[in-house]
Amino acid sequence: MAERSGWQLARRLWPYARQDAWLFGLPVLLTPLAMGLALAQPWLLKVALDRHITPGKLEGLHTVAFAYLGAIVLSFSVQAAYQLALAIAGGRTIRRLREAIFDHLLGLRPAFFDRRPAGALLTRATSDVESLGDALSHGVVTIVLDVMMVLGVLVAMAWLDWRLTVVLLAVAPPLVAVLSLCRRWLRHYYLLVRETLATVNAYLAERLNGVRVVQLFNHAVAAHGRFVDLNKRYRDATVRSNVFDAFMYAAVDGTGSICVALMLWYAAGDLLQGAISAGLLVAFIDLLDKLFKPLREFSGKIAVIQRAVAALEKIFGLMDLDERIGAGEVPESPLAGHFEIEDVHFRYRPDAEDVLKGVSLTVRPGEVVAIVGATGCGKTTLTRLLTRAYDGYRGSIRLDSHELSALDAGAVRSVVNTVHQDIHLFPDTVRFNVGLGSAHVDDAACAEAAGLVHADGFIDSLPDGWQHVLQEQGADLSVGQGQLLTFARTMAHDPGVVILDEATASVDSVTEALIQDAIARILARKTVIVIAHRLSTITAADRILVMDAGRILERGTHQELMAMGGHYAGLVESGLGKRTG
Repeated sequence: MAERSGWQLARRLWPYARQDAWLFGLPVLLTPLAMGLALAQPWLLKVALDRHITPGKLEGLHTVAFAYLGAIVLSFSVQAAYQLALAIAGGRTIRRLREAIFDHLLGLRPAFFDRRPAGALLTRATSDVESLGDALSHGVVTIVLDVMMVLGVLVAMAWLDWRLTVVLLAVAPPLVAVLSLCRRWLRHYYLLVRETLATVNAYLAERLNGVRVVQLFNHAVAAHGRFVDLNKRYRDATVRSNVFDAFMYAAVDGTGSICVALMLWYAAGDLLQGAISAGLLVAFIDLLDKLFKPLREFSGKIAVIQRAVAALEKIFGLMDLDERIGAGEVPESPLAGHFEIEDVHFRYRPDAEDVLKGVSLTVRPGEVVAIVGATGCGKTTLTRLLTRAYDGYRGSIRLDSHELSALDAGAVRSVVNTVHQDIHLFPDTVRFNVGLGSAHVDDAACAEAAGLVHADGFIDSLPDGWQHVLQEQGADLSVGQGQLLTFARTMAHDPGVVILDEATASVDSVTEALIQDAIARILARKTVIVIAHRLSTITAADRILVMDAGRILERGTHQELMAMGGHYAGLVESGLGKRTG
């Protein structure tokens, strides 16, 4: 993707800032007042020296002193007002952008998350956005104010003495050249900083999520070595950016000192001859400080802006990814859950082989359909298509006479839900983990669902019951309790079709009996498509589909398939449905 200009990125950011445009504009409106107050100060110093102190006329000096103090106080007040306005506006803009990033991520296809590490995505929504916040509060608008202040100071200098002003402007061309060069290099290195930081965060998140595996297989030393290498790359990029940042500041600061020296050298002769007064020289020194103060800060603000530009490149690069599941129609009447699948082919990537090869079947409301087969035969892929986790299939999948790819994903998932083999619980209350904050799932529905799947017993035994806050990934629950809680979650949302991955970890016999009874109750109440691993579930199914290499080889009841003596009979004889642990 071609590098976008700062102006193009600013236009992309504008919709998030538009609501607070008046707060961003307030500093610009206050600038003439701030400039007038700032420029009044050196003029008042000149008046105090030339009209009162040097000639020894102290009458009226108090008035000038109070005017000078008033100008300082008002100037600081105006600066505080526009800094507050920028802080509020910047914070609100960042909030909207972060919410937009979160919404965008939640709408992306599952295939996207298969390829992108969570740590890198976390960097986009946190540190990259924070870099942008610094630019909005202390960078972009304040640079405009600084430019106006520099122009105002130069006009005031020319009005006081054009010759001294010309002498000072002699250092401007080399200073501009240095700043321009540093600005270009800073953007390059800040892009590198964002990339290396995202890599470090991604690696850290992956290893922390898999810390048990890292420890179990003595991978800690190798993981540490890899992290050190990635961290060094981030450090090197940061150091290089800091070198150019420091060089910009040193160039501006050194130029200011050179200007003071030039001014004193040039003015020395005229001062002795009376052509330049002491008040004028002091006023010029004060103006020179006001000229180079924004220029000194300019280097830091340029660095902040370059960090923000680099962050925006990454943020909008993510936002521009066209990997959202397409919007579709919302049926006028509730979906019953009648699937008709005809000659479906599917591959995960255009250059990959088909995972599903001509799959056809019908699932009627109230049926229990079991799918069995070796690992990698396409069972899970088929069930993922039914929830619109993936699009791009060839053939036809119709849900209640609607083509699945034409339906709204939310409408599909309101009627088709999945109990995954991998249990995911949030570090929140038990009540939240069952209802997930849905307005359609009240306390009564949660309690009924928990009772149905036998989760109410252990929930009531928790210290705070339904308000008990679970640890990360439900670490304070057993595996069986976590699975019962996911069953309760599914039943509380009352889908018409439940896709059930029945595989469980080894649990104690009491919990296993509860899980099996919970599964039996789900089978009795819902349309169920189950990836079956236990013989008890398989024999209870209305139909059994036997898959191999992306195709349905056999279909029928347990008795019919055993009588055939084919692939299914071989699977059963080889141990299908036997509990191992």
